[in-house]
Amino acid sequence: MSIVFKMTNSKLTKQELNRYSRHLVLPEVGVEGQEKLKEAKVLIVGAGGLGSPVASYLAAAGVGEIGIVDFDKVDENNLQRQIIHSTKDIGELKTESAKKSINNLNPNVKVNIHNVKLNSKNAIEIIKNYDVVVDASDNFPTRYLVNDSCVLLKKPNVYGSIFRFEGHASVFNFDNGPCYRCLFPNPPPKDAIPSCAEAGVLGVLPGIIGTIQATEALKIILRKADVLSGRFLVYDALAMTFKELKLGKNKNCPICGENPRIKELIDYEQFCNMKEQEEKSLEEDEINVQQLKKMMDNREDFVLIDVREEHECDICKIHGARLIPLSKIMNGNIDILENIEKDKRIILHCHTGARSAEALNILRNKGFKNLKNLVGGIDAWSQEIDPEVAIY
Repeated sequence: MSIVFKMTNSKLTKQELNRYSRHLVLPEVGVEGQEKLKEAKVLIVGAGGLGSPVASYLAAAGVGEIGIVDFDKVDENNLQRQIIHSTKDIGELKTESAKKSINNLNPNVKVNIHNVKLNSKNAIEIIKNYDVVVDASDNFPTRYLVNDSCVLLKKPNVYGSIFRFEGHASVFNFDNGPCYRCLFPNPPPKDAIPSCAEAGVLGVLPGIIGTIQATEALKIILRKADVLSGRFLVYDALAMTFKELKLGKNKNCPICGENPRIKELIDYEQFCNMKEQEEKSLEEDEINVQQLKKMMDNREDFVLIDVREEHECDICKIHGARLIPLSKIMNGNIDILENIEKDKRIILHCHTGARSAEALNILRNKGFKNLKNLVGGIDAWSQEIDPEVAIY
């Protein structure tokens, strides 16, 4: 059914009246609401799994100006979940690919691309120009950076995160509501939570959480219905359940509490214990793939142990590695190691190096003395040594 609207003194063009007609018949939106959307400016931090549905739906809804912050390029393994990009975009900057998709969907939208890594030096200058910020990032330094910038600039922060089959969503710093630090004053220990590359993620999950983020951004702009402020939504894709946790503003919050200690942006890489990890050279208990390859070529005496799960080993493996999943090592089920002398040289590897580092610490506490962790894991092995090994 086609709905025809007569031209009024609206800021919407005839073409826009037709494009957004299904919005206009909603009393909660109407012409006035659609004009608000047209005048709104939304910044999306991240053009990946969460940013893809956020950008697509905000553009389709008629948000007038959308900014996208990302410095990464489209990779083939992104396409399982990052639906704003396509196969032909592989190798292209994600911001450029996203802008192209948005323009194809809705040429009325102005797209600002910020091909930078958001940091303490540029965050304020970028974020201050927008009305709403959508945090579609995938790491803790950026989440704290976005939160603190939004608090200092008094901008609402639409939050989302994903992990394997679980997603979280909330709205922080809205109408004097709690901020991200009210819930998480400090980041988790380094490597405590694996990345999506290490743990995996159901491809459709960021689509669901990202769509929720887009919905909340639209509600903030329209000032309609209950915004997800003071509430923390937990979605379990396997159980198909939503749970809601009530959040209160923390009076002792270091940035939005009664006596805030944080009054300017800090070094978030250092705050999240990431800088040392990025800047350090190989530690005493680490080995890189080039060194491992040399040991193999020289037929040196060592044991290579793969601590990934069996289903990952089915995808790809390094020839000669023994599979002992970290889950078994953590449960003390390491019978296969009983025949290995405690001073035998052992090289541990996983997908990218996080789980094997954890396995190293466990085995060291069990008396194994000559342990090395393969930095970058099988992913680095594939990229630097054997391209026939699949990347996943």
